Amino acid sequence: MSTTPAVASGTYSGRAYVYGGGAFEDDWGDEGVTDINTHASSNATCLWQMILWANGYLPSDIDGVFGANTKNATWNYQYDTGLALDGSAGKATWSYAALGQVAYVSGSTSAGQVLNLRYEGWVHNVTMRRIADGTYEFVDSHGNWRKAGYDYRTC
Repeated sequence: MSTTPAVASGTYSGRAYVYGGGAFEDDWGDEGVTDINTHASSNATCLWQMILWANGYLPSDIDGVFGANTKNATWNYQYDTGLALDGSAGKATWSYAALGQVAYVSGSTSAGQVLNLRYEGWVHNVTMRRIADGTYEFVDSHGNWRKAGYDYRTC
C-alpha cells in the first residue's frame, strides 16, 4: 500500500475522512482541522472527542459537535503537551495525539487489509481500525462502526 497524505475535505488534499496508509504511527500527521469553525459537526470531531476523553479531558458525552467544551478541552490538552494554544485540532495536534498512543491490535498494512488499532489514552482506550481503503473508523457509544468523516455527523 502506498503512503498517501491524510487530510480533510477542503483542508489539505481533499480527503473526506481521517485517513492513513503504510505505517499507522504517522497516519495523523497531516489531518485536517476540526474546531468551532471548521468541520465543527462531524465524525472526525467525534474521533477527536474520543481522544480527548481517552486522555481525561472530556467526560463521556461525545456528540461530534466541536463546541466550547471541546475547544476548552483541546486547549488544555495543548497546554499540557506543550503544543501551540489555539483550541483547534489541526495538523500538529492530531499528529501529537498519535505519538506512541496508537497501538497495533491485529491485521496488516498490506493493500486490501484491515488494520485493527487501539488508541491508548492516559485514562481510557478507544477501539478503531483503518479499513482497506485507508479510512479510519471508530466504535460509537452504541457499538456501531462509524467512518471518521469530516463532512457529516452520525456518531
